[in-house]
Amino acid sequence: MGVEHALPLRAPCVLLMAEDYFDRATIAVRSGQGGAGAASFRREKFVPRGGPNGGDGGRGGHIYVVADPDLNTLLAFRYERKFNAEAGGNGQKNNMHGRQGQDLEVKVPPGTIVRAVIDGTTYEVDLARPGQRLLVAPGGRGGLGNVHFTTAVRQAPRMSELGEPGHALTLELELKLIADVGLAGFPNAGKSTLLSVISAARPKIANYPFTTLQPNLGIVDVGIHDRFVVADIPGLIEGAHTGIGLGHDFLRHVERTRVLIHVVDAAGVDGRDPLADFHQINEELRLYRPELAERIQVVALNKLDLPEAQEQLPRLRRELGVPPENFFPIAAVTREGVDALLRRVAELLRERPAPFRTPVEPDAPPLTWPLAPVDENVYTVAREGAGWRVSGTKIERLMKMTNFNQIEAVDRVQRVFEATGISQALISAGLQEGDLVHIGDTELEWDSLRFE
Repeated sequence: MGVEHALPLRAPCVLLMAEDYFDRATIAVRSGQGGAGAASFRREKFVPRGGPNGGDGGRGGHIYVVADPDLNTLLAFRYERKFNAEAGGNGQKNNMHGRQGQDLEVKVPPGTIVRAVIDGTTYEVDLARPGQRLLVAPGGRGGLGNVHFTTAVRQAPRMSELGEPGHALTLELELKLIADVGLAGFPNAGKSTLLSVISAARPKIANYPFTTLQPNLGIVDVGIHDRFVVADIPGLIEGAHTGIGLGHDFLRHVERTRVLIHVVDAAGVDGRDPLADFHQINEELRLYRPELAERIQVVALNKLDLPEAQEQLPRLRRELGVPPENFFPIAAVTREGVDALLRRVAELLRERPAPFRTPVEPDAPPLTWPLAPVDENVYTVAREGAGWRVSGTKIERLMKMTNFNQIEAVDRVQRVFEATGISQALISAGLQEGDLVHIGDTELEWDSLRFE
């Protein structure tokens, strides 16, 4: 594949990244509590036997994390770390249901990984594509009104449910850049200088290691039709794959790139051997993630404007083992050789689709945590201190939604204990009169006749 054809280069485009780049954040979210159901009765003139007409409570608001293509940093979470969705409205008489709580969207840049610990297990979801939505915390269920508890025997129930509390989670957010091209190389190889001349980005540039302490992104236009995003990431040193120096801050951001521009200081101005530098960087990539070492590379031998680089050039051309079409001696400061380098990169990108660039369909269903299926009817009984602990999805939800100020609601809990076998399981385990029974955050004192 030759690169002899020439395409006009358009002027550099706008800078994408703010100087205060934020790629990790921890936030707390809580979905909305469900509204309480109503316990009311129809009272109208000439209707002597008006029955129950209490409406249901509204669902609490869900919380979604959404990949917004207009964002490129997690900086907003430096100032705002708590997010609460709206509670659902309470049910009313005349079978009027409560209003549903408004859902809340927490917007993050595409490429953000969302992690949470749920029931002791860590889960993560990668929001790589623009428009992807993750339901991180569903809103609490609305409580049932008393119309739902009418039976042939109990025609005037004076009970209703409380709304289910919202779900609270701590979320760890980690941004892995979605850049088309990553600049790899040792500190002082000239990556920041190269980015500054091919885009409108203005990273810090100085003659000392780690001038770049945080990622910078620039948009590069080549010709009329080719545009790509280049990421200048903190440079690597030996041991970077273990996190030494700024290693992980670099390596995790090149995982999504399609092409790497491996910038080598051909002049060896820091007293290093350019050939050794080249192999060391590739070894760090391989040790961190083997597939990164297989990523297509275009090698830019930089600082060709210096005599030392001119002297090294024949040896490096001979010993690097790089295909001629991917080998470019350049001088980033004077832009010598840079245009040919960019045309080759654009050509390689055209051959490699960008899966993360395609937005999801607007009506695509939201993602959810990859939780294992749970039988809500299953429960366990175990000793806890001087009392007992009953655990189970359905029974714990019942306790949260029971209004213990209503005598009939307490009777209902007693009936559920009997019908599900929980009472017998506790007695068989050794439950004694007066023992405490813990279910979620609820504490009950066992009585042979009823709960206290």
